[in-house]
Amino acid sequence: MKEERILIVDDEEVICNVLDRRLTREGYFCTTAHNGKEALNHFYKDSFSLIISDIKMPEMTGIELLQKVKAIDPKMKMIMVTAYPEIDLAVNAMRLGAYDFIIKPADLDLIVMSVKKALESKRLEEEIEAYHNHMEELVEERTIKLKQAYRTLKKAHLDSVKVLAEAIDAKDPYTRGHSDRVKRMSLAIAKKMGFSEERLENLEYGALLHDIGKIGIKDEVLQKQTPLSSEEYQYIQEHPLIGVKIVEGVEFFKDKIPMIRHHHEHYDSNGYPDGLAGEAIPLEARIISLPDAFDAMTSARPHRGVMPLQDVLAELEKFKGKQFDPKVLEIFLREKIYKL
Repeated sequence: MKEERILIVDDEEVICNVLDRRLTREGYFCTTAHNGKEALNHFYKDSFSLIISDIKMPEMTGIELLQKVKAIDPKMKMIMVTAYPEIDLAVNAMRLGAYDFIIKPADLDLIVMSVKKALESKRLEEEIEAYHNHMEELVEERTIKLKQAYRTLKKAHLDSVKVLAEAIDAKDPYTRGHSDRVKRMSLAIAKKMGFSEERLENLEYGALLHDIGKIGIKDEVLQKQTPLSSEEYQYIQEHPLIGVKIVEGVEFFKDKIPMIRHHHEHYDSNGYPDGLAGEAIPLEARIISLPDAFDAMTSARPHRGVMPLQDVLAELEKFKGKQFDPKVLEIFLREKIYKL
């Protein structure tokens, strides 16, 4: 069995020691470093399967370490660990190629699971590379294994996006699980509309990330216990554009941008940020906007309780052709997708 060597980087010695002991117990060989420069020296001298690094450190930050490591070995897997207030740094780390990020205080079982997933992903990528290098030598059975490996890698990518969606929802305790519920209802509508598998997959990512811009909204506004002022409401309306800025540099998210930007447009042009109307609004965004509004109305808020279901459905009907696409709303109500 291949020896898996892990480099642990954190300026807190206690954290290094705890991670070292736990991962050693799992059968990995660990080396520790207390800042980015020290870690880079180890990286130059030894061979590692994986790096776990804190983000904020003296001498050299985890982001700088990530950039230097990726410049030398783009395939190196790195798991970034960050305190909750540094979530924007974690998003930047993912854009630079980090495999995963974990929020402190971290559960050791969660770290072990992330390590195993990263190493499995690395192994599968190496298999895929070997496949391409020796295509003429591989048989049909090998092709089947490649497809299985590809599906596993896609699942790992989706899992990382789900972690990010959960971090978004965690910004507002009253909407925990919101992104996942919007995803499930959006996919159910799209299936009834005959979306292809590829288009459904794209919608799944877009629905999970539609509120990613809320990372840039202050907690005191998101979690305000009383109704928002007009200025605060306008401030929150910036989150679709903030979301676009977060993902626009990542090629994988390029075709998800219209969903993130336009999920608050209204069918009658009275939405934001661009005031689009009717079919000028991307269909995926029109779909997401309906479960997004439904889930908001059926979730408890600090300044109001949960609206009764019949009142919510009546409200949706009231805004048919105004806020919502009539065809999308018809499917949502006819198929009782709100019961998912």
